[in-house]
Amino acid sequence: MSDGTVVGARYEQMEFAGLTIGFDARVLRPRPWTELQSRWAAELLASLPPGPVLELCCGAGQIGLAAVAGASRPLVCVDRDPVAAAFARANAERAGLADRVEVRAAPLDEAVGDSERFPLVIADPPWVPSRETARWPADPSGAIDGGPDGLDVARLCLEVAAAHLMRGGAVLLQLGSREQADDLGPHADALGLLPAGIRPGERGVVALFCR
Repeated sequence: MSDGTVVGARYEQMEFAGLTIGFDARVLRPRPWTELQSRWAAELLASLPPGPVLELCCGAGQIGLAAVAGASRPLVCVDRDPVAAAFARANAERAGLADRVEVRAAPLDEAVGDSERFPLVIADPPWVPSRETARWPADPSGAIDGGPDGLDVARLCLEVAAAHLMRGGAVLLQLGSREQADDLGPHADALGLLPAGIRPGERGVVALFCR
């Protein structure tokens, strides 16, 4: 990769669910335990309606890319950070998926067209409460700061998902704890999304919401 936006002095690569993912200190380092979200997404895709997958807060793109690598579905990746979006594009190309992956660098609530619909929305939003972000000085603050209770961006992800989810579709949300998932329940319910399960990981949980 020769794009100066992507290749920096601290450029690294790591394996994630069989894919080689590039990143540097400007974006959140891929967490191996988030492969749980990719695996669950791949399971769900086997029975969900046809259509593309939407990934919000995609970062370097590894979760969404791993989710669709074994399927024939298109993937739309969204991140407000243009550097993260550049890494996601480069990683899609490296994985041989560039022809069916679209990456959008834009605010979450502006990135998706009114008429677009998806059978699956996945998101790994920042979920660390603002007062606790100093505990992870190596992580870009914008990638981990979830607001006062850690759920500001997660709520926005649910709102975007609800506006663009097909009937019979699913939302997979990465969160810090089961308590955070429970706290999101009333907001999801108000959006017409029903809690449908939680899988605990090595760190954090993945919560499933359905319509």
